[in-house]
Amino acid sequence: MSNIDYLEDVMQVAPLKLVVHDSIADVGRQVNEYLIRFRKQVNQEHLDSPAFQGYRADDFIADCSCPRFGSGEGKAEFHESIRGKDLYILADVVNHSLTYPINGFINHMSPDDIYQDVKRFIAAAAGKAHRITVIMPFLYESRQHKRYGRESLDCAYAIEELSEMGVSNIVTFDAHDPRVQNSAPLCGFDNFQPPYQFIRALLHYEKDLVIDKDNLVVICPDEGALPRAVYFAGVLGVDTGMFYKRRDYSKVVNGKNPIVAHEFLGDNIDGKDVIVIDDIISSGGSMIDTAKQLKAMNATRVFICCTFGLFTDGLEIFDEAYEKCYFDRIICTNLNYHSPELYDRSYFIEANMSKFLASIIDFMNHDVTLSNVHTPTEKINQILAKYNKREYVDEPLN
Repeated sequence: MSNIDYLEDVMQVAPLKLVVHDSIADVGRQVNEYLIRFRKQVNQEHLDSPAFQGYRADDFIADCSCPRFGSGEGKAEFHESIRGKDLYILADVVNHSLTYPINGFINHMSPDDIYQDVKRFIAAAAGKAHRITVIMPFLYESRQHKRYGRESLDCAYAIEELSEMGVSNIVTFDAHDPRVQNSAPLCGFDNFQPPYQFIRALLHYEKDLVIDKDNLVVICPDEGALPRAVYFAGVLGVDTGMFYKRRDYSKVVNGKNPIVAHEFLGDNIDGKDVIVIDDIISSGGSMIDTAKQLKAMNATRVFICCTFGLFTDGLEIFDEAYEKCYFDRIICTNLNYHSPELYDRSYFIEANMSKFLASIIDFMNHDVTLSNVHTPTEKINQILAKYNKREYVDEPLN
């Protein structure tokens, strides 16, 4: 059953409006185009009803902006009425490419700056919107999710703050630890995973994979990623394994305890293809070390799937690792900003999440259960069956 079929004869909560921050402009435009397309396929006989006012539109993106003063201070403003609208605010807090002037200098926007803009939009709505949903694919400060000593709990405080500002729902992807939602238990919190987009992108580019337990294994680089690997392996019908990171907790380097070694826990991977799945590639040192050990264990090919490719230390270490054949592909979603240089790398594949995100927004605007979106097992099984028959789908992934 198509996702759109679930929306037939279902009213919208309120007229839909998107607030697309500059940090996620490209994805926001694609989401808008999908929503326009979706709304031309369902509920056509109800368009004259007052309950479906504004259901179809040529553009769902609100006319708004976040200008800056010369001092670097900012504000948000709407150039159209958003009274009674179901408002969805999209922002990519890890987009480091945006700049603004401050006292004659050019300053790059940090995650703090983009998060502050999100709050400005909420404040500019001034309580007039029917409902506000914040969509942060990379959850702000999600890696600072628990306290070991005299530390701030930034992620928990941000969620609590958004809840107190009147946000009804927070939508994120592959949260580092989704238990941070406990900081605001009365606020909606949805955490989505991209396994379908990963496997679709991989099968689109790799035509000779054999997906069974004798030829493929799913590996997680640490214990935190184990639930992702277990689900992924279960759907594919293959075995799973993991690496255990031994850290030196007596030292702190760049804000974290350095890794002493990676210990592998799992069955023999000799002669098998390996999918390594995780949520974040930050500097990439840990992931490259994992791939290096897998190749040393005689893995045939290593495919790295990560929701967020940050590449904070540049691409040179990945270029060097690729030349040494430590890995074969890196698949990341388009949910965060990627530098133009990354698209020139032959090993990089981008999994487009725009249609998935548009479906989430469409379902939420209709107040329809998201269970069918949360677990795309049936869709994965369908594409696997097609692939195993060597019926390739070569249309663009988006």
